[in-house]
Amino acid sequence: MAKIVALMGSPMEKSRLNYVLDRVLAVVREAGVDITVLTVRDLPAEDLLHVRFDSEAIQAANRIVEEADGVIVATPVFKASFPGVLKAYLDMLPQKGLSKKVVLPIAIGGTIAHLLSIDFAMKPVLSTMAPRNILAGVFVLDTQVERKDDGTAVIAEEIASRLDDSVRQLLEEVALQTGERS
Repeated sequence: MAKIVALMGSPMEKSRLNYVLDRVLAVVREAGVDITVLTVRDLPAEDLLHVRFDSEAIQAANRIVEEADGVIVATPVFKASFPGVLKAYLDMLPQKGLSKKVVLPIAIGGTIAHLLSIDFAMKPVLSTMAPRNILAGVFVLDTQVERKDDGTAVIAEEIASRLDDSVRQLLEEVALQTGERS
């Protein structure tokens, strides 16, 4: 069975990115594909800061990525780039840690000025780890995710459609790679 891992790169416990990722997870699960969420904020900070490659938590996280056929990198954008906690974890993946994997970057930010953060901040880092393919990705504006008082959110139809299409493309590529039908 195909496996996908979603790297949740937000340093915050709850943000609009959680709602975006929830939608993505629902599409993947609906397709019957195994998905694991790896929240980098939950990795031991000391291990990340001191680059402890021998850390059991880091090694376990790396095994999850290693066993995946596809990787979703979901992150907020701060100051035109992704947060340091995500970069710290990506630095701890092996040099070829994304080898033969299909990668879907998803970013959320407060301004259209950060639209190119996927192309100019994320893709250069991800490409150094030998992925088979990095998909175009999806940039979401904060204003496209409206939080409701009841703890739910409404994602604007246009961006919801783009997210769904991008996830389906990821699933198709993973299926081709693993020889499974999506």
